[in-house]
Amino acid sequence: MDQKHLDHKSTVNLGSYYTPSWLVDIVYTLIEKNIPNASDYTILDTSCGYGGFLRGEKTIGADIDQKAVETAQTNSPESKYFNHNSLYEISRPHYGLTNDAKIIIVGNPPYNDTTSIIRNSIKRNEFMRDFDVMSRDLGISFLLSYDKLTADYVCVLHPLSYLIKKANFEALWQFKNNYKLIDSFVVSSGVFSATSKTTSFPIIVALYERNLFGMEYNYIENYKFITSEGKTFSLRQYDTIGKYISKYPNKNKVNSDDTVAYFYTMRDVNALKRTATFLDNETYNSIRITADKMPYYCYVDIFKEYIPHIPYYFGNSDVMINNDAFTEMKDLFVTKSIKKHPKLSGCIESKKNYSDFEQPVKMYFRNLLGEHYVDSHD
Repeated sequence: MDQKHLDHKSTVNLGSYYTPSWLVDIVYTLIEKNIPNASDYTILDTSCGYGGFLRGEKTIGADIDQKAVETAQTNSPESKYFNHNSLYEISRPHYGLTNDAKIIIVGNPPYNDTTSIIRNSIKRNEFMRDFDVMSRDLGISFLLSYDKLTADYVCVLHPLSYLIKKANFEALWQFKNNYKLIDSFVVSSGVFSATSKTTSFPIIVALYERNLFGMEYNYIENYKFITSEGKTFSLRQYDTIGKYISKYPNKNKVNSDDTVAYFYTMRDVNALKRTATFLDNETYNSIRITADKMPYYCYVDIFKEYIPHIPYYFGNSDVMINNDAFTEMKDLFVTKSIKKHPKLSGCIESKKNYSDFEQPVKMYFRNLLGEHYVDSHD
């Protein structure tokens, strides 16, 4: 059910992108598969929208949007509802739940990173939140709120970047300390009708179990994610460019005399798709490049050309690289990059003159990505 009562600005700030029923089905499939006697638990959705996740009588829905709650009451009248800010004064009694009640939290909580450049002109951080769930991203605040409610299980949709980007993972704080990912399913944000119209990113349907030991980042690095296309991947299977170069402004680390060129700040694959690579002049968000690192920046420059061949589920990942293979053919990347940016010829020189570098570079990326290489746009 698409929400129909909010304008575009309110939709963005409330994160009101409602969930297709087949994704709700996946949530309940994961629950039934992994949780013994799941019917003994109360199902709670603290950002329930129109109530699409509320199935059965032992269900509770809450939302800050009064109109959404009213609609949910019509759609699923057997559930219990609350119209309130679920991130403020968080407690079980607010939902009529005792401390020993068994709870499974479900849903598709809002995610709204106020530091992201996407739709930044209309994003606002308008909502009161308990101090211990504060975050720059509304979705992370919701995950932290589930820990405050001591839910036994959590099965929700959220950006995969919350887990695979180490800074985001650390921002999960108490949630990651008290919960462990036990099952999941990765889909494209493009399945939502009103979001990601140009660049899709990975969303995970994640089932977490409350766990005494929680999870560390190396657990996520080794975790095998499964996508809706039937692909399987883990972070460990790829080396990344961040191990070899600076991805962010480094003016305080590199002298101007040692700088041979400038490169735009790098975040992830999707960000690279939107931004420039080499810059003519230094800016506040540029990287200073030294001669020894120049071939790696040429690599990123060419990697950008191959983004159409990279599946959406790597969109929030760092730029991948096979360093051994790259080292053997780095002059190919340098030559190709100089052809795109003739001014670079004064900064670095290819040691060999290649008449054909397109096919070897294409084969490099086919080998790098393997089964994940997207054949379209060839």
